[in-house]
Amino acid sequence: MKLSPHTNPPEPDSLLIRFHNQTGAAVDITGTRSSSSWYCHGCGQRSTMTEGVVIKRRAANEHAASCRAARHYVG
Repeated sequence: MKLSPHTNPPEPDSLLIRFHNQTGAAVDITGTRSSSSWYCHGCGQRSTMTEGVVIKRRAANEHAASCRAARHYVG
């Protein structure tokens, strides 16, 4: 499977955890241990609030396990 630079971006400085969805697109948790959020580079979905990394880890992992999107376009 070929990944695009949009689904497998460079790691940001504030990266705490990186999961990969079913197509290999990155799902990143960024921020600090007490204030973090997640973003899926495959479908564009993101967390709506910042919370502790333990809570965000669970949500991002569940999303990565079910997401099949692989964005290969700019926009």
